[in-house]
Amino acid sequence: MASESEKKPSSAALTDKIRELLNARSADSSICPSDVARAMSPDDWRPLMDPVREAAGAMVDAGEVEITQKGEVVDLGTVRGPIRIRWPR
Repeated sequence: MASESEKKPSSAALTDKIRELLNARSADSSICPSDVARAMSPDDWRPLMDPVREAAGAMVDAGEVEITQKGEVVDLGTVRGPIRIRWPR
């Protein structure tokens, strides 16, 4: 049986998938963290939601992406509810 760490994609893999999905959309588009989780593990994506948010948070800290809610940039550390990930504008 695979260990928990073997089943979960690395932060680097999640970051790469975020970049890949954003690059596949128009520059003005955003993605949902669930898009990333589903792309990485279509049959068991829900456990990846927090790791995806953490990977996105590291990307925000690096200035690579923005986190939005209802089209407005928000602080991932304090926001509640659904978010989107986009390239900075």
